[in-house]
Amino acid sequence: MKKIKWQGIISLALVILMMFVVVFGVQQFSKKTADTPAEGTQGGAQANNGGATVDAADGTYTGTARGFGGDIVAEVTIAGGQITAVKVTGDSETEGLGSVAVEKLPERILKAQSLNVDTISGASISSDAVLLAVANALQEAGIDPASLTGTGDSASVQKTDETIDVDVVVVGAGGAGMAAALTLKQNGKNVIILEKMPYVGGNTTKATGGMNAAETHYQAEQDIEDSVEQFVEDTMKGGKEMNNIDLVTTMAENSSDAIDWLDSIGAPLPKVSFSGGATNARIHSPEDGSGVGEYLVAAFSKNLEEAGIPVYLETKATEIITVDGKAAGVKAESPEKNYTINAKAVVLATGGFGANEEMYTTYRPDLKGTVTTNAPGATGDGIVMAEAVGADLVDIEQIQLHPTVEQSTSMLITEGVRGDGAILVNQSGKRFTNEMLTRDKVSAAELEQEGCYAYVIFDQNLREGLKATEKYIKNGLVTEAATIEELAEKLAIDPATLAETLKNWNSYVAEGSDPEFGRDTGMEADLSTAPYYAIKIAPGIHHTMGGIKIDTETQVINTEGEAIAGLFAAGEVTGGVHGGNRIGGNAVTDIVVFGRIAGQSATDYVDGK
Repeated sequence: MKKIKWQGIISLALVILMMFVVVFGVQQFSKKTADTPAEGTQGGAQANNGGATVDAADGTYTGTARGFGGDIVAEVTIAGGQITAVKVTGDSETEGLGSVAVEKLPERILKAQSLNVDTISGASISSDAVLLAVANALQEAGIDPASLTGTGDSASVQKTDETIDVDVVVVGAGGAGMAAALTLKQNGKNVIILEKMPYVGGNTTKATGGMNAAETHYQAEQDIEDSVEQFVEDTMKGGKEMNNIDLVTTMAENSSDAIDWLDSIGAPLPKVSFSGGATNARIHSPEDGSGVGEYLVAAFSKNLEEAGIPVYLETKATEIITVDGKAAGVKAESPEKNYTINAKAVVLATGGFGANEEMYTTYRPDLKGTVTTNAPGATGDGIVMAEAVGADLVDIEQIQLHPTVEQSTSMLITEGVRGDGAILVNQSGKRFTNEMLTRDKVSAAELEQEGCYAYVIFDQNLREGLKATEKYIKNGLVTEAATIEELAEKLAIDPATLAETLKNWNSYVAEGSDPEFGRDTGMEADLSTAPYYAIKIAPGIHHTMGGIKIDTETQVINTEGEAIAGLFAAGEVTGGVHGGNRIGGNAVTDIVVFGRIAGQSATDYVDGK
């Protein structure tokens, strides 16, 4: 009886400790600044010195906790009354986000000799799971985690000043920034990347669908007819004709070459399918159907490392340096240093502001309280810095909702699910829209339904053809049933109604025509292979279409309509490409095409061309 009581006290103490770590984010460890991309490997750390004395027998103890993608396992080694090693594994955590928590937290825990350490921004679920797994391992050793107050050096770091001279500095290690840096390096330029987060990828990591491109060799090989002109027309129509047609044309004309470039760096996108708002099959994705963002970030990171391009993580640019009205570098800061980076050109690739509620509600107060799919680094820093040196903004109030976002996790359900044949139903079990309309229209239709939500319905055949669905299943977002009637019961939907909806849909696929809502794409396969699956979704903030005004060479344009010499921008930090609504698959095209153009334009500027 006493033993049970004591275990209860330990459990209570652990809960209190975890709540304290999560809610208050105790700041007792100064983060290290890395100058290379995170490897995403197993996390392990060895003690270098004494540390706190613990009352436990020598040995290695194991603890487990549920992470974002599966179980995280921690091994804590005790020797001579000290914690001498911490090793954490969690192979199912999101690459570049949760994997960073697995990699970095063991060292932080060991150095602090405590669980009171900084977690990884943007990977809170994985971070908390690592801490809980280590706490469980400590409990197995008979150690109360709350008793470890830590002996690591938690004093404030005295920052030092450092000056760096380069040809070009790229601010932001998302897809556009990495594409620009790789292009610059291929052109023989000395380039570095600054990234304020502790990992690379930015919003690109969140991309799940694919990359739109027209007249590609993959389309030709699959007998898919498409054209640059149709790509431009679809994009302009989807953007409500607000787009800058010169930018749209540049994107479309360079999209096929961008696919070839991805081939050349080991990142082929051979699978071609439909996405909302596209007339033809145009969205290119990895062969196995995995999320395009994680796939490209991994490929870009590998190429950055092989090219020897330094990436300064946890290093935030704070100011663009100008000399005689020309961009001449940036000021930046890390936990240890204040940097002055002198450069002949600057490329801004800091992303949008979809994770900054204060900023986006300035332009769209109606979006207050809406969940966001954005990475935590998407806070508009580049826009603010560019404005400070006179840059003009365009379409800044245009903010897109994505219609399929799982609300409890803010996880985006890829457009590829609908593109491969899934349907949307409301709580009554009925379809209510053409699922392949543009995101703004599908989102608006969902908000008109009971409860302002819907369900994505798909079958086993779709699951087997789209690897991205496995992530949703692993994370517990999916309801599964052997029959459509059983699925309806689990969703509290009338079984007869949902069965009738599915029967009708399958007949439409067979006939190649949807008389209810006029859908005519994403109908290559019906939903007739059990088991059946459903994900509850609703709209969430996904993309900020507005931003810094640029020309087709990615030069930043000031409020007087003139280019700011030496300053270039690419990706979601810019405006004008997507107009009033972004077509699914165009964000990746944007970052790759204009990222490469920014790298080439900066090269030409440095060379005096």
